[in-house]
Amino acid sequence: MIAVDTNLLVRYLTRDHPQQSAAAARVIEAGGVWVATTVLLETYWVITSLYGLAPAQVCQALRGFAGLPNITLENPSTVAQALDWSDNGLDFPDALHLAAARDCDEFLTFDRQLCRAAAGQAGAIKVRRPPMLL
Repeated sequence: MIAVDTNLLVRYLTRDHPQQSAAAARVIEAGGVWVATTVLLETYWVITSLYGLAPAQVCQALRGFAGLPNITLENPSTVAQALDWSDNGLDFPDALHLAAARDCDEFLTFDRQLCRAAAGQAGAIKVRRPPMLL
């Protein structure tokens, strides 16, 4: 089994560089590929930020990639949960953080939007803002 870096996954998904994309496809299609959760997170960031694709498109591409028979994810259930929550409107990075913290009692953040969005997600841990001292 081999592990791949973000740049291989980005080249595979975007097909934007003829030689590197072809090389990435050969590696990924050969099988025995392991992908760290951090690589998926960074791939999402690169493609939405630098390539300008919509978050829903990137999540759909990540879901398709993760479903390939020759791909092993570091945390498949965490990624699956995060992608499901993303389909329901939660930002993928936030969803990934929440899914990874599922065994905790609470998730603290200063992000008010995350607090509101997580409240509507079935199965998500409690998300709240920490108390502020005056």
